[in-house]
Amino acid sequence: MLKLELRPQPSKWMSLGSPLLALALTVLLGLGLFVLLGKDPMRGLQMFFWEPIKSAYAWSELGIKATPLILIALGLAVCFRSNVWNIGAEGQFIVGALAGGWVAMQATPDTGRGIVVLILLAGVAGGAAWAALTALLRDRFNANEILVSLMLVYVADLLLSWLVYGPWKDPNGYNFPQSISFLAVTKIPRLFEGWRVNIGVLIALAAVAAFWLLLFRTYAGYALQVGGLAPAAARYAGFSSRRALWTALLLSGGMAGLAGALEAAGPLGQLTPYVPAGYGFAAIIVAFVGRLHPVGIVFSGILMSMFYIGGELAQSRLGLPKSITGVFQGLLLFALLACDTLIHYRLRWAAVRKAA
Repeated sequence: MLKLELRPQPSKWMSLGSPLLALALTVLLGLGLFVLLGKDPMRGLQMFFWEPIKSAYAWSELGIKATPLILIALGLAVCFRSNVWNIGAEGQFIVGALAGGWVAMQATPDTGRGIVVLILLAGVAGGAAWAALTALLRDRFNANEILVSLMLVYVADLLLSWLVYGPWKDPNGYNFPQSISFLAVTKIPRLFEGWRVNIGVLIALAAVAAFWLLLFRTYAGYALQVGGLAPAAARYAGFSSRRALWTALLLSGGMAGLAGALEAAGPLGQLTPYVPAGYGFAAIIVAFVGRLHPVGIVFSGILMSMFYIGGELAQSRLGLPKSITGVFQGLLLFALLACDTLIHYRLRWAAVRKAA
């Protein structure tokens, strides 16, 4: 019988290389999946790993997908390092889009470009406020933040549906559940003429630098991480676990809300029931594949974006179902979990003892 035995000392190099090994396993499993589906495996892998990066325009589209994933994953990394399990970033993303969208809908033909800043700030405030509900229930009533944050995703989704089917429905939208199209003055500025990629990419890169400084060069970041790794030591050192809870959740919610506002006032240009794209859940995988490190999150965010674009291409060109994107995301997560398990444990054959 095979059993797991704890290793005396996990390998540092294997820990760093685990995401690459997980990616290699994902590719191998993907090959087998395409064979089982009766598709050309090399053609399938081309959709996921070559088409999204084959040109400058392809990279610009990749940036659109990667921006919300990186922003949300940065906030989640702070939470997870602080031992606060925010699983509801998708709901915070939706509320951020609603808050930013509401500001965008107030624009008139005389409004200046400065409204873009207000839209982004509204998104941050909306996402942080939604995360604050989880922090409040955890702080005051010791509610489980995993369940609370997850359930609030569905509340946010229902709130979005109610608004676009009701009060915010475009009266000239031919009865489609959507808000009015945002005026051009409210749109997130694009980096290049004719391409959809916008300044959200620059905001995401600036956020990566800011979170690296926060986590590894400030007293506040040190306190957050100590509280997550060793709560008893944090209490002995005088670090407030209550402050760590609120800081982590508000930061995480604010980043998810910022991503939502960028998405609503960027590629979408209006609010519809299809605002939630699963970025909040996919960002959990991005955070862990990136080893909860801001720089690692950039690379894992790009990889996850390739899965999104590859899944769309596989639908249109290979006739595969929409769920193929989620399948690849799941394969990557399970491969990473398996690799991480074998970093800390080793398989040993143990003889089965027969009962007398």
